Amino acid sequence: MNINQLKYVLEIAESSSMREASAKLYISQPALSASIRELEDELGLIIFERTNKGISLTDAGREFLVYAKKAVGQYEILEDRYLSNDSDKDSFSVSAQHYNFAVRAFTEMIKKLKPEKYVFSIHETKTKEVLDDVGSLKSEVGIISFSGSNEAVIRKLFRDNQLIFTPLMRKETYIYVWKDHELAGRKEISVEEMRDYPCVAFDQSDDGYFYLSEEAMADHPFDKMIKTDDRATSIELMANLGGYSVGSGMLSDENAVLQGVVSVKMKEEDPLTIGYITRKGRALSRYGEAYIEELLKYKEASY
Repeated sequence: MNINQLKYVLEIAESSSMREASAKLYISQPALSASIRELEDELGLIIFERTNKGISLTDAGREFLVYAKKAVGQYEILEDRYLSNDSDKDSFSVSAQHYNFAVRAFTEMIKKLKPEKYVFSIHETKTKEVLDDVGSLKSEVGIISFSGSNEAVIRKLFRDNQLIFTPLMRKETYIYVWKDHELAGRKEISVEEMRDYPCVAFDQSDDGYFYLSEEAMADHPFDKMIKTDDRATSIELMANLGGYSVGSGMLSDENAVLQGVVSVKMKEEDPLTIGYITRKGRALSRYGEAYIEELLKYKEASY
C-alpha cells in the first residue's frame, strides 16, 4: 500500500466512474484498475463494487475511505510543511461552513499580525470536510453550526474526531429570498407558505446524510429542493426561480455576492448554534490564537 493508491481510492470515490477518475489522475484506466485491485488483494478486502452501472463503495470500502482520507491529509500536511517551495513561509489554515464572519475574522487576523512571508488557506466547504480537516490537522480551526435536528449526531462526531467545540452565538431561523420576491416584504413567514417555491440548499452529500446539513430544518420534507455547492449559483437560482434558502439571518452588506438577498424571520423555530472547533490536545499557533481572538468578538453575551 502506498500514498498514490490511497489518493486513487479518494478520487474514484469522488468520481462517477473509473474513466472519469483516470482522466483526473492523468493515468490510464487499465493502470488505475490494476493498482486498485493490487491494493484490494494486499488488504484482503473489496473496496469498490463493480457493476454494469458503474462503480460504488462497498461497506468495507466506506470504512477504509475514512482512514484513507486521514492518511492522505496528514501526508499533504507533511508535503506542504517540508517539501514545498513555501516551506520557509508561515502557514495557517481554516475550514468553515458558509459564514461571512469567518472570512472577516481571517482578514482581520492577517492585518493584525502583518506576517512578512506566509501561505494561508481558508476553505469554505462541507460540514464533513470541516470536521475532517480539523481532525486531521489540515486546518487549525473550523467554523461549524448545528440545529436541534442534528445536534446529537454532530456532537457525537466531535467526540469521534477528538474535537473541542466552543459556541459563539445562537441564531433564530430565517428564510433568504431575492429582493424582488413577492414575499420579500414580509416580517415573518412559514415553510408551508413557501411550499410552491424551490428550497435551495448547500449540497453536503458524499453520502446523502441529512444530519450534516448546515441549514436549519434539515429533517423537513421539502416538496421542491435544489442542491448546489456554490453560493453564487444558489443566489442566481433564488433570483430566477423565486427560490429560497434557510439560514441564520446574518447577511453582510460588504459581500457583493449577497447584495440583493433579504432575510425574513421564519415562524418555525429550529435555532442554529454556531461556533468553532479545534483539535483536542493540539497547541494553537500564534495565528490560530489571533484568529480565535477575532472570532470571540462575535461571541454573544449568553455564551
